[in-house]
Amino acid sequence: MKKAQEELRFEEKLALLENLTEQMEEGKLGLEELLKLYEQGILLSSSLKMDLDKAQATLMELKDGKLNLVEDA
Repeated sequence: MKKAQEELRFEEKLALLENLTEQMEEGKLGLEELLKLYEQGILLSSSLKMDLDKAQATLMELKDGKLNLVEDA
């Protein structure tokens, strides 16, 4: 699942995490299913944090004028 998460857009990963949360909050799942969803949620959360960290670093570089933007020919 980790590789598939890296290929998803931020918004898609966030929607998946929200869906997992809703499923868990319904209270209809057994312990094993809950643990699987929890693990998936932790992985998604970690991936989302990395995406946000990368975006923040890019914004800081843009703000500081350190990022060299190259136009496509």
